[in-house]
Amino acid sequence: MFSTDPNSTIEKAYMKLKHYCGYQDRCHQEVKEKLYSLKLNKATVEQLLSRLIEEDYLNEERYAKAFVGGHFRQKQWGKVKIAYALKQKRVSEYNIRKAMNEIPDEDYRALAEKLVTAKWNSLKNDQYIHRTVKTKAFLQQRGFEPALVQSIIQLIRSTP
Repeated sequence: MFSTDPNSTIEKAYMKLKHYCGYQDRCHQEVKEKLYSLKLNKATVEQLLSRLIEEDYLNEERYAKAFVGGHFRQKQWGKVKIAYALKQKRVSEYNIRKAMNEIPDEDYRALAEKLVTAKWNSLKNDQYIHRTVKTKAFLQQRGFEPALVQSIIQLIRSTP
């Protein structure tokens, strides 16, 4: 099926992609785009994708878990924003759900509470309604669910 001739275009593309996928986990869509940028035809692209998957250089479940973990811990994104970003990269719903389950509920709530508290306290001179609206907007932009944000704001408000 594949040429082992190191001078062949397919083998060069394969070596390039092994390095591309080995350096950092990639989703299938990113690798497809990279292959098409190398001016390869559809059949060759599919063959190379299959080979990368078989040799475990390309694993969408692993990619989704790494993406979710990194964006939750480093960028402090909520589940809504993370899921949307993965959908943009055409990751399957199954892999998105499986990766989202890697975020412990306690850690998720703790991060939301930390962000709500920080934003709420940074708006000390604003009126209550203005503080609430700005805090909700900030956390929803970060991808946290409105109901979760509202419950945390009510908790903060009831605490003296």
